[in-house]
Amino acid sequence: MGNTENLKLTSIESHLNKTTIKVGDVTVGQDFVVIAGPCAVESEEQLMKTAEAVKAAGANMLRGGAFKPRTSPYDFQGLGLKALKLLEKAKKKYGLPIVTEVLDSRDVTWICEYVDILQIGARNMQNFALLKEVGKSSKPVLLKRGMYSTLKEWLNCAEYILSEGNPNVILCERGIRTFETYTRNTLDLSIVPAVREVTHLPVIVDPSHATGRLGLIKPMSLAAIAAGVDGLIIEVHYKPETALSDRDQQLNPEQFKVLMRDVLSLKNFMQTLSNSNNASHSN
Repeated sequence: MGNTENLKLTSIESHLNKTTIKVGDVTVGQDFVVIAGPCAVESEEQLMKTAEAVKAAGANMLRGGAFKPRTSPYDFQGLGLKALKLLEKAKKKYGLPIVTEVLDSRDVTWICEYVDILQIGARNMQNFALLKEVGKSSKPVLLKRGMYSTLKEWLNCAEYILSEGNPNVILCERGIRTFETYTRNTLDLSIVPAVREVTHLPVIVDPSHATGRLGLIKPMSLAAIAAGVDGLIIEVHYKPETALSDRDQQLNPEQFKVLMRDVLSLKNFMQTLSNSNNASHSN
């Protein structure tokens, strides 16, 4: 990464302990977290059925887009306030904290009334006015890595949030742009241990946007766990073939159930291995 002297708040030297963030019944940075749900909130039926499925499979939080930044202005842009109200209803029914993306600094205050975590998407990673505004809020911020960004650039964006007084930032690797065209992006798993070396902030991985392919989501999820990630954020839709966005990368409930079984199995194995190593070092 090079030098870190300008990273006054995000550097590992600035914080003796790893940052942990309490959200509902889960503590990000301490507990393994799985955030799951549809790319976009499309209807009450879609959201409720998906929320019920991800909750049953073991997800800790519900994701769902209310405002969608799309490449084409003619694609589905989200339901806005209606989606936020549906997310709030799903939270009350299933007890899952809500994660959704905020696009505009003017919307931060009122969106905070409906959600538990504010997401800054890859396209907005260097939207400094937005970063400052979420930094003034009391809500945790999930900061996705920009598709062309270095680790230092990413951490500098987290620095903007922390410098405004909000210490609760969760980093999210969601793939970067390379010359490869088979996958939607290239998942940079080396960034996970690299983050561990230089910052106290927790880091999660988004294998859905990183790969864009159903068959790659599980292996990349498992690889992320092996790399030491604090959690995953995965797109799930109760009927992906009808999805209005990202239908090729949204798991159906049965696929997500199988994924969660393998994810939790590997996570438990990694924890056992870590405990064994710690015991041997103490002897």
